[in-house]
Amino acid sequence: MTREMAEILGLQGLAWLAAAPDGLERFLMASGADAASLRQAASDPAQLGLILEFLLAHEDLLVRFCEEVSTKAQTVHAARHILEGA
Repeated sequence: MTREMAEILGLQGLAWLAAAPDGLERFLMASGADAASLRQAASDPAQLGLILEFLLAHEDLLVRFCEEVSTKAQTVHAARHILEGA
């Protein structure tokens, strides 16, 4: 997994949360973020890592995300690890 691949997965996570009926609301409540900060998250690898961390912490969302983007939880974890120091 490259950093670019990790960032792409983070962007997919952000897009998926925005489209998920309960995903975005749960993320905003848990993170204290607002819509403006989400727009900035798309260009910040560290913020993308936090989105992946949120998915990893919420198994129901993680399973749905992985199924819909055809990836594995281990891949999300690896991407999060790469973006951790961003």
